[in-house]
Amino acid sequence: MATITAADVNKLRQTTGAGMMDCKKALVEAEGDFDKAIQILREKGQKVAANRSDRESSEGAAVAFINADKTKGAVITLNCETDFVGKNESFVSLAKQLVEKAINFSSKEEFLASPFDANMTVAEKLIEQTGVIGEKIEIGGFEILEGAFVGSYVHVNKIAALTAISSAIADAEVLTKDISMQVASMGADTLSYKDFDPAFVASELAARIAIIEKENEEAKRLGKTLKNVPKYISFSQLTEEVLKQAEEDAKAELKAEGKPEQIWDKIIPGKIQRFISDNTTLDQEKALLDQNFIKDDSKKVSDYVKGFNVEITGFKRVTLG
Repeated sequence: MATITAADVNKLRQTTGAGMMDCKKALVEAEGDFDKAIQILREKGQKVAANRSDRESSEGAAVAFINADKTKGAVITLNCETDFVGKNESFVSLAKQLVEKAINFSSKEEFLASPFDANMTVAEKLIEQTGVIGEKIEIGGFEILEGAFVGSYVHVNKIAALTAISSAIADAEVLTKDISMQVASMGADTLSYKDFDPAFVASELAARIAIIEKENEEAKRLGKTLKNVPKYISFSQLTEEVLKQAEEDAKAELKAEGKPEQIWDKIIPGKIQRFISDNTTLDQEKALLDQNFIKDDSKKVSDYVKGFNVEITGFKRVTLG
């Protein structure tokens, strides 16, 4: 029987991340053959992974990595089954190792097939760690972003976001972090309302009207206040004619209230802004530049960005759950 030393066990542990007892058992079974012990641990991981393949893996760690010249970034989530594992220092360390490798690939599939080290691919490493930890482990979100300058923000290892801007200005780090924080916090599907397809806006409006009308039926039955049924949900629908009619309606309202005509000019702009806000809910939810800026909700994201004389050229977001 081969003699298994503490140094041998520690070397295998450093190589695989497996526990001391698992490493010792693998070395004993392999009769001291280091490579064979690695294979034994890998096979154990395969068995555990097969047994847990139908488990939900909605916990874990979201991490980001930016290259040295700040022109490319990666964000991924390393998913597991429990929050306890997701907060483990070695698990988060593995996630950070992986995202540094991920930046060199354009797709999750390429990344998973790439070498983790001389002994195994990234996919095989995840299987191995499934055996070590005893939970399903997988790459969930995977996003890459390039630009003249790319910055990031990670929210308590649960959400990670990237933002690219058109020029590497002096305050690029501040701007990209703030916008990445916005993306992480509020989410967005597109940059501007101008990117929406008219058919998409029409479909969203119809769906929202249907939901509100159903809610109003129940509210009416219970004697509660009814919600307003929207006519518009995006600035793309607010034509010059629509805004002109909104102004006329505001004037008629002020007249009915008996407000002196000489003060209308001071009141109407606020009413028009309220009209726009009430009728651009889709933009505020899904278009980054049209959202209220989380650090100063008196302005839009577009107003904040305008002060830097650059443009946002892209953004990405990954989240657990």
